[in-house]
Amino acid sequence: MTLLQVTTATDSLVVSAEESVNLFDLLLQGGYVMIPLLLLSIAAIAIFIERVMTIKKASKTPSGLLSQVKSMVIEGKISEAKMICNQSNTPIARMLEKGISRIGSPLKNIEVSIENVGKIEIYKLEKNLSLLATISGAAPMIGFLGTVTGMIQAFIAIAQEEGSVSPKLLSAGIYEAMITTAVGLSVGIIAYLGYNYLVTQVQKIIHKMEYTSVDFIDLLQEPK
Repeated sequence: MTLLQVTTATDSLVVSAEESVNLFDLLLQGGYVMIPLLLLSIAAIAIFIERVMTIKKASKTPSGLLSQVKSMVIEGKISEAKMICNQSNTPIARMLEKGISRIGSPLKNIEVSIENVGKIEIYKLEKNLSLLATISGAAPMIGFLGTVTGMIQAFIAIAQEEGSVSPKLLSAGIYEAMITTAVGLSVGIIAYLGYNYLVTQVQKIIHKMEYTSVDFIDLLQEPK
């Protein structure tokens, strides 16, 4: 490697380091509005990770659970069927367990019991999703508020400047004010994408729950 290449590489590293520092300093210049945006970003990430883990756990229904329960119910092994459901900590298993425990009651009562358990499980799956949706909408608005207040301060500084206003002063005030909008949009986009992903995963589980409940009710309606 020649001396010129070494010098060029060194200069590139220095420039990169300076750009990183400048970017961090730029974020700090966003003002106090950056604090709620930072808190919202942390909350969005925490909610997304927690919901992903919960939904992933809820979707792990053992394969063949419904067929095993159906065969045991047909054979009259109610206790064994409930025991199998107890071994699976999933919404579908809890719905089946409630339906099995109501066998012998009128069919309408069984349907209502399963439906009530399903509503509770759906509520658990959708916990904090509304908060994530709120973050996706609030973060850009907070960022825009920071831009407006920053622009006001920039124009006040320009108005107080004696003589001609330098382009550097004008541009510095504007780009510093735009930082909050950029950060707010970034947080909002991430939260919005995460929200839609989680809603899609929850809907898949809900469809499985509906299919399972219908199949179980059909089993009880079969002639003995």
